[in-house]
Amino acid sequence: MPAIPPRRSRPAMLAGLLIPALLLAACAGHEVDFQGEGDGVVGQGAPVRAVLETPSVGTVGDDAADDPAVWASKTPVTVEGVQTPGFVVGTDKKAGLYVYGFDGAILQFMPEGLLNNVDVAEGLNVDGRPQLLIGASDRTPGRMGVALYLFDPAGTGDNKVRYWGSITTDVVEPYGFCLARRGEEIHAILVGHEGELRQFVVAAGADGRPSAQLVRRAEIGSISEGCAADPATDALYVNEENVGLWRYSLDPASGGTRTLVQPVAPGVLVADAEGLTTLTDGEARYLIASSQGDSTFPVWRIDGAAPQYKGRFVVVDGTVDGVTGTDGLAALGGPVGPFPEGLVVIQDDVNDTGTQNFKYLDWRDIRAALGL
Repeated sequence: MPAIPPRRSRPAMLAGLLIPALLLAACAGHEVDFQGEGDGVVGQGAPVRAVLETPSVGTVGDDAADDPAVWASKTPVTVEGVQTPGFVVGTDKKAGLYVYGFDGAILQFMPEGLLNNVDVAEGLNVDGRPQLLIGASDRTPGRMGVALYLFDPAGTGDNKVRYWGSITTDVVEPYGFCLARRGEEIHAILVGHEGELRQFVVAAGADGRPSAQLVRRAEIGSISEGCAADPATDALYVNEENVGLWRYSLDPASGGTRTLVQPVAPGVLVADAEGLTTLTDGEARYLIASSQGDSTFPVWRIDGAAPQYKGRFVVVDGTVDGVTGTDGLAALGGPVGPFPEGLVVIQDDVNDTGTQNFKYLDWRDIRAALGL
């Protein structure tokens, strides 16, 4: 199994990116934090404990770990010679992309630059073979946009996640990102730091390389990041960090039409409103958000005509430490390796045992805590 990258040096490919990265940080300097992300502020919510955690990401002393995504396979797959029933991908936004097992161990690390949000989608065929598509918002100077990766579920031996190509955009600073299946199409949604919304249809061209058609341009209004799709209701959810949670149609023809699901408000959704994820649990589907300003996680049921707020949870100390100041989170319902009814993975900004990392929660514990 590959070791974590050296903790006192970044991957060599990033050596020339220090100044551009500082410029990006300066560009984001106007962001307003209402309660101070990463300060350990924890609001009221039903207590839940994480069951395990990943190692700290390799970048020391920085705001680095950001966003995860979860994928489970019906049959075991091989990653770098290790058999696994699926995996979690997570970004170190100063260094690259991690692939973790469902035990939290590192299966693969890719020194891919300044990746921010990540997501996965099935249903893509490349050269006649079904592939798992992995996409991430990419802030690496010279390739601003979306980085695309493939994983071959049928691969063996040295099978691994591999770079496929990129989507270039006019977005000043790529920030939030999510993927969605809409009919037979795979849609990639990019959210910019300045509130840009761009939606693409991604496919494999005749040469096996990625093609992307821009199908929607809209403006959210101000700094935005988290997004998540619910194809069953043709909905797209976006967090405008200091304003609230919006519901758009996933149909790109709807343009900028939207409904405010939840404004930023004490006790429900506290700025910065960050990550978003959906989870299917039998007949029910849920939306989980990261209320970063008070380290809580509000939950809505979204399979009805309108989202219904169901309460909030917090991640408290247990076998591993609790969670504060979360950027991104991801969830998957149903059997997910050792999690029989679903897994929720949450980024931890203030990790007691090292630099930032990702915590794994059993969906059954969250469901019980909220009485769902």
